[in-house]
Amino acid sequence: MVVVDKDSESSDHVCKNRKGKDVLLVTDANTGETMCSACGEVIIENVLELGPESSAQSGEDYMAKSRTGRKSTLAFNDMGLSTVIQQSDKDATGKNLSGEMKRTFYRLRMWDKNSKALPGHRNMQKAFTLLEGLKSKLSLSDAVVEQTAYIYRKTLAKKIARGRSIPVILSASVYAACRFTNTPRTIQDIANTTNLRRTTIHRIYRLLVKDLDLTLETYNPVSFITRISSQVGASEKTKRDAIKFLIKAEELMITSGKNPIAMAASVVYLAAIINNEKISQTKVSKAADISSVTIRNLCKKLKEVKIVSFADPKLAKV
Repeated sequence: MVVVDKDSESSDHVCKNRKGKDVLLVTDANTGETMCSACGEVIIENVLELGPESSAQSGEDYMAKSRTGRKSTLAFNDMGLSTVIQQSDKDATGKNLSGEMKRTFYRLRMWDKNSKALPGHRNMQKAFTLLEGLKSKLSLSDAVVEQTAYIYRKTLAKKIARGRSIPVILSASVYAACRFTNTPRTIQDIANTTNLRRTTIHRIYRLLVKDLDLTLETYNPVSFITRISSQVGASEKTKRDAIKFLIKAEELMITSGKNPIAMAASVVYLAAIINNEKISQTKVSKAADISSVTIRNLCKKLKEVKIVSFADPKLAKV
């Protein structure tokens, strides 16, 4: 790609063919050279590329289009700064290496392989491979993945993970990261994805909060309304009404100490009844993965504080 540039550096160049006149400098981005358009003299060599990095997401495209290599991340056991020594015994020009250099590179490959086989590296390699699968199954963002890797590294540093299952420790770290970034994922969601028991993950999660001194906020129930409404097929008006009911409940401090997803399911159910939508308690409870009794009890609580007008005949069955 050839770019015509009127740089200030053109004033330093005196063209032999056009003395005393302004000339254009041509920059070749492939060779990194800047030359005079009139006489062809090369003025600058190895021009620095100041543009942004490539936005390619996949590993192969990123490595092919990037100038600096893969980005550094905590979600790799080597933080993305790995060293790869090729197996071919040839130099950059394609010539075969001498016998002494072949032996040297053989020893370097062995040292590199042994350094990656340390117990801590094997643990993180297995854990972060599982984390990559959880990222796609739970639709986690990069911020959640980075926070999970940070928490997991802290558990290894404090030797909390010693003698415990890697999937369990990783699942608890994922839930803690979701709580930290306010990503609406419950322990049951993670348990269903990893095929682990909910109580097992919750026990390790409480251990991480205690030993790592994590300060985590409770979920905002509003973040679960969209998820539940989409699963039960509620309309947009029902979703907006549910958010209004929830805001009123928060103003009256009813949501304090309550299960966030249970509160979200209750207001979605009430909003669906007001809007004449045929959505049952059972359908909402399955979408929220809670019991119908919990929804009925919360609806009774909302009735006592008059969040919605229960004089409406539509709500007589609640």
